Amino acid sequence: MKKKYYYILLFLILGINSCKGQVSKKDTTMVGPANGTLIILGGGDLSESLIRSFIKIGGGLDAPTVIIPTADGQDKYDENYGEAGLLRKLGATNVKILHTTDRNIANTDSFVQPLTNAKVVWFSGGRQWRLVDAYKNTLTEKMLWKVLENGGVIGGSSAGATIQGTYLARGDTKNNQIMMGDHEEGFGFLKNVAIDQHVLARNRHFDMIEILTHRPELLGIGIDEKTGIIVKGNQFEVI
Repeated sequence: MKKKYYYILLFLILGINSCKGQVSKKDTTMVGPANGTLIILGGGDLSESLIRSFIKIGGGLDAPTVIIPTADGQDKYDENYGEAGLLRKLGATNVKILHTTDRNIANTDSFVQPLTNAKVVWFSGGRQWRLVDAYKNTLTEKMLWKVLENGGVIGGSSAGATIQGTYLARGDTKNNQIMMGDHEEGFGFLKNVAIDQHVLARNRHFDMIEILTHRPELLGIGIDEKTGIIVKGNQFEVI
């Protein structure tokens, strides 16, 4: 039987079970989104069970789903790239790829049209700073927030996990070993949070400490591969 664990959002590094502090019941500050759901995975190959869970949370096989693969760094992506192809193999009927590296295009109504009725958005892995360069402070980012406001789901793995925090861990364009780099701002779906990934698989157990030493106001979340959290409001479930 699969066990489910529920936590109030607190300082947590998944995989080494280190927890400090606690959110007061009187604290009404929202860390997660007021509406909608976040799925934040630590990277690695996505199992069929995880993908099926994603489909179920998103509203089923017919839910309008948008895959954003920009972090991977390619110029173009076909319609079956990565998670889009995996979802279609499992029977998803309404999956679209959304990608540009041109901020002017990301600011157009025509580009964001697939997001207007999207129930699910998924960020693929790669380098998280590419998502910032393409979409931060554009109409695309505004529409991502609309997806959540309308009760939708935003998810991502690896870079697609880190981008969901306020502080962009490993956001340097030189390499992914620099924790505090030349890009430091994510999309902030989780407020005052920094997210790291591949924690055990890449021996990153203590890397988050550098960020929290310089930015002690942040909540640090480190997630291992094939592990994740489902966030609703100020609570998350570990999967």
